[in-house]
Amino acid sequence: MNGGIKEEFSNAWSKPNNAVVQIILINLIVFVAARVFKVFFDLSGATDTFFWVFRKLQLPADVGSLLLQPWSLVTYFFTHFDFFHILFNMLFLFWFGRIIQEFLNSKRVISLYVLGGLAGGLLYIFIYNFLPFYADRVTDSMMLGASAGVYAIVVGAAVFMPNYTFFLIFIGPVKIKYIAIFYVFMSFIGTTGANAGGEIAHLGGALVGWLYISQLNKGSDMGGWVINFIHFVKSLFKPQPKIKVTHRSGNRRPTGSKKKSGTSKGADQTPQSEIDAILDKISESGYESLTKDEKQKLFNASKK
Repeated sequence: MNGGIKEEFSNAWSKPNNAVVQIILINLIVFVAARVFKVFFDLSGATDTFFWVFRKLQLPADVGSLLLQPWSLVTYFFTHFDFFHILFNMLFLFWFGRIIQEFLNSKRVISLYVLGGLAGGLLYIFIYNFLPFYADRVTDSMMLGASAGVYAIVVGAAVFMPNYTFFLIFIGPVKIKYIAIFYVFMSFIGTTGANAGGEIAHLGGALVGWLYISQLNKGSDMGGWVINFIHFVKSLFKPQPKIKVTHRSGNRRPTGSKKKSGTSKGADQTPQSEIDAILDKISESGYESLTKDEKQKLFNASKK
C-alpha cells in the first residue's frame, strides 16, 4: 500500500486505482453540503423545507414512496447526516477497501460498494413489507448511509484474505475474518432493535460481499455490469472526436515496416489457473505466505 494518505486524497481523481478515496470523497462532499445547506435553511426559517428535500435522498421502506423517488435506491448509500455515522463508515471503507483495491483493483471496490448498497436497500424494503413484525414501521421508515456497501467490502475482504491481520488498540492482532464475523453477528441481533432497517441492510451487503468474492474465485465477476454502466455514463459526457477525411493516391504505397503480429503480447501474462492457486494459498495461509514472485504475479493480474 504505497503512498501517503495526503497524496491519495490530493490526487483523488487523477491517480489510477484509487476508488476507495474517490468513494470516501463523494460521501464527504454530500455530508458537508447537507450540513452547510441546513444552516442556511435554518437561518431563513425553512428547516422543514430542508428536511423535505433531504428525505428525497433517503431510501423509503414504503414501495409507493420509492416509486416517486427511485433514484434514492442509489443516493441513500452516499448520504449521511450524523458525524459519527459517516466517520465509522468511512474508516471501515478505508481499512478494508484498500485490501480489495490493492489485490483486486479499483473496479472490484466499486462493484462491491454498489452491489452491496443495492442489495442492502432491496433487502430492507423486502423485509419491511413482507414480515408482519415490521408492519407498523413501513410508512415512516427511511434509510441512509453507506453501511450496506461498506459491509460488502468488509466481508469481501475477509472472504478473500481471511487471515489478513489488523492490529487493534487495546486488543492487538486480529484476523479480519473474526472482525467480519463479529460485525455480521451484531447486525443480526440488531434486526429487531431501533435501527432494524439499517441492520437488515448490513446483512444484505454482507451477503453480497461473500457471494461476490466466492464467484470471483470461480472466474465469474458479478459486478461487470456496474463498471460497464459507469463507463457508458462517462462516455455520454465525453466530446466525440472529429472525423478527419484524408485523400491518398492509389499508387502510393505505405512506407516503413509493419508491426509484427503475434509478438510478445501476453507472453508474460500469468495463466488464470496459476492466479487461482495463488488466491487459494492466500485463503489458507494468508498473504504473507506468498513468495515475492507470487506477489508480483498477483499484482500484475490485478491491473488487467
